[in-house]
Amino acid sequence: MSYEVFARKYRPQTFDDLVGQAHVSRTLKNAVAQNRLAHAYLFVGPRGIGKTSTARILAKSLNCIKGPTVTPCGECDNCREIAGGNSLDVIEIDGASNRGIDDVRELRDNVRYAPAKGRYKIYIIDEVHMLTKEAFNALLKTLEEPPPHVKFIFATTEPDKVLPTILSRCQRFDLHRIPVNLIAQHLQFIAGKEKITLEPAAAHAISRGAEGGLRDAESMLDQLVAFCGEKISENDVLNVFGFTSEQTVVDLMGHILRAETPEAIDLLHQQSESGKDMMRLMSDLIAYLRDLLVFKAKPDALKEDVDSDVQKSLAAHAELIATDRLLEMIDQFAAAEGRMKWAPNKKLHFEVAIIKAIQSLGQATLDE
Repeated sequence: MSYEVFARKYRPQTFDDLVGQAHVSRTLKNAVAQNRLAHAYLFVGPRGIGKTSTARILAKSLNCIKGPTVTPCGECDNCREIAGGNSLDVIEIDGASNRGIDDVRELRDNVRYAPAKGRYKIYIIDEVHMLTKEAFNALLKTLEEPPPHVKFIFATTEPDKVLPTILSRCQRFDLHRIPVNLIAQHLQFIAGKEKITLEPAAAHAISRGAEGGLRDAESMLDQLVAFCGEKISENDVLNVFGFTSEQTVVDLMGHILRAETPEAIDLLHQQSESGKDMMRLMSDLIAYLRDLLVFKAKPDALKEDVDSDVQKSLAAHAELIATDRLLEMIDQFAAAEGRMKWAPNKKLHFEVAIIKAIQSLGQATLDE
């Protein structure tokens, strides 16, 4: 039997399985329960957060033999076929490779036919923003007045590229990046099922590195199991993916705020020489600055997002910098991050950004 990756093996099968999207699952469950179904839905959000999974779950809810139901059985032919991607009544289309007007005309011609087995014929179009303008226009009339047996579910990472006339005909749901703590909990759930020992610090490091994407986190866990076996530590995560520990980010920011230029540059060199990803470190540093800004505005706002040690560091660092200087520093590092993306020597731009930030703090102190 072929190996099934975690992202597929633990793909959500019901609304209750969705991680970090309670606002979406609750609304859709109520819509199904109350029979208040729109003819077209648009799921928006970054990659790997559950847009296509949500579309499939909604399709199962509508076409399950026991439905329409908020808890599809997952056992009937319709549910199994939808989950397997081979249902005659749930047609999944990749908008990137089927983007022309001829593809949409074919879809429009097929819409008139009744579903083969289920209640509805459901079209799931992923990356719908990739359709051409002509294809969108060809879809408009069908989308405005579809047959009663047809539902459209669109998914996109770039809603600004979807024509306003299409957007106005859809019920839109914005799926959010998933919080670190929820991703970590899900990884521990998978680890328990797979009989893997995953250190809490390791789960946290993976979750931070996934940047809100559950699929990315599951893929990283898969890779770590192949590398480490059945016991995964935080150091394994940091070494395999080139991530920097949270404490290192805290230490680097401490050196910057205390104007300890040699120590800051030395720490950066250590990270570079040990193979750490400079872009990732810059991204983590900016994220920490953002947390520091939020902490200064409302200290208890990050209670569920960061652990107690980081909160103590935020409290200490908040005393070392004024809000206006903090905003300037965020702008400085964000600009440096933009330059680093295209630079062959990323460390150079990082060093310059650190020195400029320390000089700006020193000048601010003199001015005050």
